Amino acid sequence: MADDIFVQAFVYLMAAVVAVPIAKRFGLGSVLGYLIAGFIIGPFGLGFVGDEGEDVLHFAEFGVVIMLFVIGLELEAEKLWNLRRSILGLGGLQVLATTVIIGAATLALGYSWQIALAIGLILALSSTAIVLQTFNEKGLMRTEAGQNGFSVLLFQDIAVIPIIALLPLLAVAEATGGDDHADDTLISGLPGYAQALAIVGVVVGLIVVGRFLLRPVFRFIASAGIHEVFTAAALLIVVGIALLMGEVGLSPALGTFLAGVVLADSEYRHELEGDIEPFKGLLLGLFFISVGASIDLDVITGDWLNVTLIVVGLVIAKLAVLYALGVRFGMGFDQSTIFAFSLAQGGEFAFVLFSLAEEGGVLTASLTSPLIAAVAISMAITPLLFLLAEYVLLPKFGTKETENREADTVDEENPVIMAGFGRFGNYVGRLLRANGVGVTVLDNNANHIEVLRKLGIKSFYGDASRMDLLRSAGAADATLVILSMGDVEKQLELVHKIRHEFPGLTILARARDRRAATRLLNAGVEHVYRETLDSGVKMGTDALGMLGFRQHQAVRAGRNFRYHDEYHLREMAEEAGEDHMVPISVARERLELLERTLKSDIEDDGDEERDAGWDTDSLRRDVASRSGPGSEDG
Repeated sequence: MADDIFVQAFVYLMAAVVAVPIAKRFGLGSVLGYLIAGFIIGPFGLGFVGDEGEDVLHFAEFGVVIMLFVIGLELEAEKLWNLRRSILGLGGLQVLATTVIIGAATLALGYSWQIALAIGLILALSSTAIVLQTFNEKGLMRTEAGQNGFSVLLFQDIAVIPIIALLPLLAVAEATGGDDHADDTLISGLPGYAQALAIVGVVVGLIVVGRFLLRPVFRFIASAGIHEVFTAAALLIVVGIALLMGEVGLSPALGTFLAGVVLADSEYRHELEGDIEPFKGLLLGLFFISVGASIDLDVITGDWLNVTLIVVGLVIAKLAVLYALGVRFGMGFDQSTIFAFSLAQGGEFAFVLFSLAEEGGVLTASLTSPLIAAVAISMAITPLLFLLAEYVLLPKFGTKETENREADTVDEENPVIMAGFGRFGNYVGRLLRANGVGVTVLDNNANHIEVLRKLGIKSFYGDASRMDLLRSAGAADATLVILSMGDVEKQLELVHKIRHEFPGLTILARARDRRAATRLLNAGVEHVYRETLDSGVKMGTDALGMLGFRQHQAVRAGRNFRYHDEYHLREMAEEAGEDHMVPISVARERLELLERTLKSDIEDDGDEERDAGWDTDSLRRDVASRSGPGSEDG
């Protein structure tokens, strides 16, 4: 038995190690590489894996659970609330419209409305694992298409729960038995209202425990200083929540996602993410290989026309719905195209739902076999759909927003690393370079990089939030890192990573406004620079001079304003709420205090003769008198 396990592990690992780099080399992406590897080693390829592949698939689905936990860690409750329109509106309309179209087509083929509704609901779902993995690989998660795609997938994952509850009500034949999933839950014997209350109680309890109990638990575990125990605790949390959700009939992925969101603003967020990430990658790879191995070639070849028609019909129906919704929700051609082509496949939950529908007497085996094969094929061709959109449609009909290219190899080390070299960063970088200070510039805007190189400024293309790129840029030996990009979320992500990986590196961060400055200060950044502060103070100082203030008075007033404003900003940062905003009453009180302080400074201003040298006109007259005929040099 043990030998069989080691042989299977060797086969799966060998398939991944060989196929994925080849697929990446040809620009196909890792997902397609895993799927191809799975098909090759599967029972309809070389036959290295057989029926046990289905068991591996169920085990590998845990990778999807871990992935949603990691995604939840990256989403604070505020950000999730900001996505409510796209989650409920865009996600709800996508499921509804796709269900109606596919259900109508099924009805037109002569099937009952129960069968049509079941097939429509199941095929409306897309593959969370494949889409998010591809988004991450291509750097699309922060784009409009990526955010909206994630919102739709999240709604679909939530929708699985009512779909599971609805399937038994659609039964048109005797149940075939098998694993009676309804009887497996702890609450299945309770009345309907009690089950609903139990589910709500579990969800609320999960949020309360995650917010008030897990943090001290992690703090206690971290105090031991043993990294492996912290990793084990992170995995224990994920596995425990997945089991709990399964026992009450909820989606384990949804439960771990909620736990991730609850822990998103925890001080251990990035530690958890770093510990879980390797397991997520391995299990997702195993999941994709298992999907590839599960493609039944006998079903496809024996009923190839029906399977082909289902795949084509499914993809076209979803493309039409998704593109129309993308345009309706204000997305441009480029983003709508990426959004539509990314979600045009069936989802991994279809394997489970079709099995439940067959066991519950909703669908027959003759119906589910070609449908399952079609879903697997649609998932397998998703990377090809991405390539079609990326290299055929967008270059011909649209304008790609960013150039898709690999990060540059950083071949120099300097005392200063600068992340972002746009309209703010270029002043800082040029000043440092002009004074002989070496600066390693990292920027993920390909256009910036090309312009900088034409100007003779050596710079490197790449995402500064990648720790491997920072290491190659010499972050371990550098003195300063300057965060001059405008995206505060990206800055905060980088701040947490730098403080964890390179605690000796001093961080200087640009802030677009007071709220961004507040968030950076609360994240532990001591050196925060508001991009409009200096120019605003300079304009105010010049305005005072033009209104009759002596030069020394105007400059001193500007300096005092800057000092007191910075002081009050740091005080207010400590009083900011969870939304990083300061109550109006507090802000008004601080503003009045600032004005009183500055007026007091002006009233205490003393000897005007002593400060006459501050005045430009006075200084000019003094210089002229010394240079004129009556001077010693004349």
